[in-house]
Amino acid sequence: MSNSIERIRTLALVGQSGAGKTSLAEALLAKAGAIPAGGSVERGTTACDYTPLEKQLQHSLKLAVASFETQDTRIHLLDTPGYPDFLGHALPALAAVETAAIVINAQNGIEMMTGRFMQWAARRGLDRLIIVNKIDADNVDLEDLLERIQQTFGKECLPLNLPAGGCSKVSDCFFAPSGESDFSSVEEAHRRLVDQVVEVDEKLMETYLEKGEVTPEELHAPLERALREGHLIPVVFTSAKTGAGIGELIDVIAHLLPNPSEGNPPVYVKTAGDKSEELRAEPDPKKHALAHVFKIEIDPYIGRVAVFRVHQGRLTSGGQLFIGEGRKPIKPGHLYMLRGKTQTEVNEALPGDICAIAKIDEIQFDHVLHDSAEDAHVHARPLELPTSVFGLAVQPKKRGDEQKVSDVLHKIVAEDPCFRIEHNSQANETVMRGLGEMHLKAILEKMSSQYKLELDTKPPSIPFRETIAAKAEGHSRHKKQTGGAGQFGEVFLKVEPLPRGTGFEFVDSVKGGAIPNQFIPAVEKGVRGVLESGYIAGYPLQDVRVIVYDGKSHPVDSKEVAFVSAGRKAFLDALGKARPIVLEPIVNVEIFAPETKMGDVAGELSGHRGQIKGSDTPRPGTVQITAQAPLSELEHFPARLKSLTAGHGSYSMEFSHYEPAPPQLQQKLAAAHKPQAEAE
Repeated sequence: MSNSIERIRTLALVGQSGAGKTSLAEALLAKAGAIPAGGSVERGTTACDYTPLEKQLQHSLKLAVASFETQDTRIHLLDTPGYPDFLGHALPALAAVETAAIVINAQNGIEMMTGRFMQWAARRGLDRLIIVNKIDADNVDLEDLLERIQQTFGKECLPLNLPAGGCSKVSDCFFAPSGESDFSSVEEAHRRLVDQVVEVDEKLMETYLEKGEVTPEELHAPLERALREGHLIPVVFTSAKTGAGIGELIDVIAHLLPNPSEGNPPVYVKTAGDKSEELRAEPDPKKHALAHVFKIEIDPYIGRVAVFRVHQGRLTSGGQLFIGEGRKPIKPGHLYMLRGKTQTEVNEALPGDICAIAKIDEIQFDHVLHDSAEDAHVHARPLELPTSVFGLAVQPKKRGDEQKVSDVLHKIVAEDPCFRIEHNSQANETVMRGLGEMHLKAILEKMSSQYKLELDTKPPSIPFRETIAAKAEGHSRHKKQTGGAGQFGEVFLKVEPLPRGTGFEFVDSVKGGAIPNQFIPAVEKGVRGVLESGYIAGYPLQDVRVIVYDGKSHPVDSKEVAFVSAGRKAFLDALGKARPIVLEPIVNVEIFAPETKMGDVAGELSGHRGQIKGSDTPRPGTVQITAQAPLSELEHFPARLKSLTAGHGSYSMEFSHYEPAPPQLQQKLAAAHKPQAEAE
């Protein structure tokens, strides 16, 4: 095996769930002789779906790496989950490869995630390859599908091979353009490819026009450039099940896809103070090492495994490394290449290699590993990951499991960039947030099967807020006379509403020492105590300005506690007259659904105070609806969307702003708060 960078390929299999990415990875590994025979997703015997839960659910839940060697080439293959709920495990793969292979299920055609991955890969400047898989399935019209791909993604999507022999094999259109095919013609497909590729190279174009032919060798460099510029998106046909097109796909990877020195170099950002500049990593083993951690897995037996892609320099098993901005170098005793859960020790990792380090707890997702202290402020260009808003409030079924649950949740946060935990101190609940119902369900299953922890779940409390709608004045005099020194403090203040989203302002405009300076912080402390606990419904107050303008003090009896109490009561007095109201969170919702269900989905939203802002048809038969709705109304929406669209709809949401809740909701929340306030 040559150790040169030219012989390394990195490829991520991405696309809609059910396209057969994991089976395709298995077929490639078997064809290359890396495993004795291909396993099956149904039997739970594949290299990439190796966790107990993936075997049980029969689909991928996380990013898996399968590295293997064939035709004197080292191929790092990444297999990703296809459900939108697991994007936190699929998108990071795009930061680790030169080529994104978008896999399409020949039976289902272009699906929602197909288009989204095409866009994400283009935005990151990756070469793209389209793999049409499952060509052996019943009732597939591949000619029509190829046309639809070209209509949706552009005429630069051209076949490198065509199905032949009734989809039992494929005929190459690039190297040996003379075979038979089930539709179109190999010669014509070859001519189109050459026409498209020579457009990026004027010299070669002249040769081609003179001679009418160019050799595959002459085409290599311009082909690679056409891929890099998105001027060509090759399409290949395969069946992971029958093996049709699998050998040809390996040839394409080994001979046509870019090596790490050819793809668009990844962008790093170097920050110094407020300034940041972009750096291009150079795939040169002699330079400083830069590697990006794009996956963390916490294995129950071997602990934390950090998987990274080397972009510059070389890493060796005995060499020293810095982690992110850390100042203390580490020595990773071992470097591993991965094939599913199998780890093979290697001595060094070159630019383009994807390797792992185990048992180093400081390494986190998105860290940069480097061998030079001066690179401490170099970061990878951030991945655009969706924000997780879908929440469940959780608590352990068994008392006394609290600490254990907290530890496990933090392990899962380390592995999953789209999973987060927040503690709502007001409602005293722990809320886990993810990209959707399926995402959180998989996490609960993992906690139960892998860590033997059972949780009770309920919808989280909605983070309502309170504010005021009018200006008002408040006054309070605090006076206590007991044996010895008394307590005295008097405060006059005004309150006024601030624009939405500005928070809280405290203004001291006391003249002539009516309240001595040293007691102003005490007044503010009293006021702030009310902010947290709210006035009408027990939610935090925001968008309020408090102006303290007068008061009285006593030379002996004035103490801090007196002014804390007077400040608090004066604020409550003013709030009572300032028309206090409850605010509710409004979220932006994006929904993908079959076009025929547009009316049902729109009706469901408007029945829950939602407003539709726009709709679009990203591809035939699918509608994308953008809307805004109150978070409190969306509790049952995921389940309703599922039943309305027979499971074909998906949605995402993110926080937008706060606005006043409707009167009946205000009354309901205030009424619920009263008994609680009286009990206290």
